[in-house]
Amino acid sequence: MHAKRRRPRISLPKSWPRHVKSAVLHVISLAHYAIVRARGRAESSAGSQERFSAENERLSEECALLREEMRIKDLRMAQIPPQKRPRYRPQERMAILELRAARGWSIKQTADIILITQATVSSWMRRIDEKGPDSLLQLSEPVNKFPDFVRYLVQRLKTLCPGMGKVRIAETLCRAGLHLGPTTVGRILKEDHRLSPDGEAQPSSQVVAAKRPGHIWHVDLTIVPTSAGFWASWLPFSLPQQWPFCWWVGVVLDHYSRRVMGITAFMAPPTSEAVQSFLDHTIEKAGAPPKYLICDKASQFWCPEFMGWCDRKGITPRFGAVGKKGSIAVIERFIRSLKSECLRFILVPPS
Repeated sequence: MHAKRRRPRISLPKSWPRHVKSAVLHVISLAHYAIVRARGRAESSAGSQERFSAENERLSEECALLREEMRIKDLRMAQIPPQKRPRYRPQERMAILELRAARGWSIKQTADIILITQATVSSWMRRIDEKGPDSLLQLSEPVNKFPDFVRYLVQRLKTLCPGMGKVRIAETLCRAGLHLGPTTVGRILKEDHRLSPDGEAQPSSQVVAAKRPGHIWHVDLTIVPTSAGFWASWLPFSLPQQWPFCWWVGVVLDHYSRRVMGITAFMAPPTSEAVQSFLDHTIEKAGAPPKYLICDKASQFWCPEFMGWCDRKGITPRFGAVGKKGSIAVIERFIRSLKSECLRFILVPPS
């Protein structure tokens, strides 16, 4: 008889059972590392099909991770008896019913997903039109007039159905008997409700007022990851802040006109000399330097080299802080819009 072939055994380190849980985290982090590497090459590819495939894979991964997050959170809440679970506020109850209408859930589906009883959902539906400050269901904002109702409805439609544009929202409301133009819907969607704790609008005063285009510029640097998160399970507990895991974006914005004077990308954290070169190129395109340059206290700006560069250009640097007057809120808001609306469509080559 032929001797049975023995399968090769993978030698394991001594006392390996003590580090099984750590090994799990290391394996997942290594997989994340490899996926980001591969996705970085795909995003740098000249072929649009490969970039679309990488984007589709990223979105599928994001959906899977969100489902896992909700499963973990729901598992903790499901261990509590329904009678002892925390109660929803009136505004949250209304938001749940709005979500039910958007998803087309039945009473049983709503109860199973939100982790409440079917009798509770039925009670909410019966008492939905109660009025007064003590009503069981309330809107997040008081809606007492017809325009307020239309504004609230437009904003909730955009939140619950983000794929609907202003034309589709206007057509949907027209079928319901509310005749609004697409421009009116777009103006409502652009409204920004930034209120103080007492309910009054916050004033927007600046220490230095821009009097003309080119008078005051903002400059800032930001990190744009190619995938969600920089954390890894090994030292130093983060992925390198450079390509292909992220790139650095520098932006120069004119305060008066809100015009983007210059934008560039760096493969690694830029030095002060690199930022000065970028600003020199921006000033050359603009034709004249600004009188004031507002920035934060990052190492690229808060250094003698940058101060000397400002003196040679005749620029007065101003260093702001988030939440204070004369700060860098203008460019921070622009960077937020840039990240959420534009950067995931921009191709940044690795060379």
